Amino acid sequence: MAVDDRFADFNPKTCVVLGGTGFLGRSLVLRLLKLGNWIVRVADSAHSIQLHDSESLLAQALSSARASYFHIDLRDKRNIAKVLEGSSVVFYMDVASIDVNDFYTCYTLIVQGAKNVISACRECRVRRLIYNSSADVVFDGLHDIHDGDESLAYPWKIDDMLSDLKAQAEALVLSVNDIDGLLTCSLRPSNVFGPGDTKFVPYFLKLARYGFAKFIIGTGDNLSDFTFSENVTHAHICAEKALNFQTVSVAGKAFFITNLEPMKFWEFLSILLDGLGYQRPFIKLPANLVQYILSVLKWLHEKLGPRYFSYPLLAHFFQLALYTRTFNCLAAQKDIGYSPIVSLEEGVALTIESFSHLARDSSFSRCCSGKQSKADKLLGGGKVADILLWRDEKKSFTYFLVMVLLFYWFFLSGRTFISSAARLLLFATLVFYGHGFLPSKLFGLHIQRIPMSCFKISDTVVKDSVTTTVYIWNKVFQNIRGLAQGDDWSTFFKIAVFLYVLKLILSKLLTILIGIGLVFSFMAFFVYEQYESEIDGLVDNLFISLKEFMIYLMRISPVSISRLQHYEGPRKVKDLR
Repeated sequence: MAVDDRFADFNPKTCVVLGGTGFLGRSLVLRLLKLGNWIVRVADSAHSIQLHDSESLLAQALSSARASYFHIDLRDKRNIAKVLEGSSVVFYMDVASIDVNDFYTCYTLIVQGAKNVISACRECRVRRLIYNSSADVVFDGLHDIHDGDESLAYPWKIDDMLSDLKAQAEALVLSVNDIDGLLTCSLRPSNVFGPGDTKFVPYFLKLARYGFAKFIIGTGDNLSDFTFSENVTHAHICAEKALNFQTVSVAGKAFFITNLEPMKFWEFLSILLDGLGYQRPFIKLPANLVQYILSVLKWLHEKLGPRYFSYPLLAHFFQLALYTRTFNCLAAQKDIGYSPIVSLEEGVALTIESFSHLARDSSFSRCCSGKQSKADKLLGGGKVADILLWRDEKKSFTYFLVMVLLFYWFFLSGRTFISSAARLLLFATLVFYGHGFLPSKLFGLHIQRIPMSCFKISDTVVKDSVTTTVYIWNKVFQNIRGLAQGDDWSTFFKIAVFLYVLKLILSKLLTILIGIGLVFSFMAFFVYEQYESEIDGLVDNLFISLKEFMIYLMRISPVSISRLQHYEGPRKVKDLR
């Protein structure tokens, strides 16, 4: 779409979009250019702007000077002031490329960055500053929000670090309203999604890729509000107009922005995943169980660092997935004239279409890429690998259930191993005996007969088995006879110690070890396949740390290796003499 050449007749205004290369910032830039009466300065932390194939409008605007790009550092107020000089409006969007695990960087970019932007706006005589906040700033992570409006105060404590910093930045922006002629307002979209999304949708697709999106946390009845990205950018345009003409009812205030169509969080996620070929969530997990798992991951995050366990993202997802969070947008509709321009259904359809390259049948899925994983290689790549790696979930679960029942039957039932085996054989005999009397058809169902060949053993197999058993028996008898006559006392003590240790293991540890091994075999290989690179990196780091620790011990040892080598040489020379 070409830019309307008539925009010069409207005395175009100059605006700055901070964070203009991000998800929402890019959408806002394109919308401003389509309106045709703006000169847009795009500013972000990247040194240059990367244009997509679908952004011919932006490319044309950059070449005609209707748009320009500036590299900016929010921690440098002078750099910000140079970009803002001569502009009348600043749209302050999300900060791009931020590390959620680095508190200091997050604070300097979000809170200190907001202070620098405000100071630069006042210095450059900017008329309007519109801050893109989030509905999360009023959510404490512990209580539901039903039809919340702008009267909600900031919580005393916000569990999510980013939301806490966002709340501080928003409060700073609103507090300077009408100082030095600067008018401010803030928009609070809820659960933003759409084409180009880099956080919300990709995170759920990543969970689906690893097989974790099939679980529902809690009851699954919690409601949420969602906002399509184009509706957010439309709200920014509405807010700018309202600040210009209806100052009293808009300036210094915050407004919730949603699609006005609250729905169950898990239903929204199911529609999204189903549209991309992934399994809909269907297994409900107790919230307390997930909370316990999160506490373990939090401990690992603190001990091992964020490289392997990104706890903040998991905790935020847990809060979104468990609590009801719906918001009232009457103030936005009344004061800034906002109403959604894209429905929720249409927004989801557009999002699914834009993420088609991440669908289940695409190269994004590792199992479909044709590359054999290390876990598959370790298990031999056969039937055992298919079962332990959960290729067929029903089949793997059946095998796991059977193994658990056998484990209970032999080790947890309180009977001896021989009596358990005897009862199992008796049960199998009764089942097969009863099966033999069943008719070929029962209640309209065909009864499949078990062929006799399944129970037959060839004469050769029987002879080989008997021969092997007799050989082992004779060998053991000879060894026992030799030990009884005192021919080999060292072997006697070795066998005695071995039998004693075996008795301790069988009596105390065997049941625990088998139980742990059963759970481990059905979980460890599957988890390793999903996080292969992360686990390999962790192991490499452990080996490097161990190596550095050994070098450190050698350095602080009383007699260093170098001294030993120094004295070893003369001794050798003396011996040679």
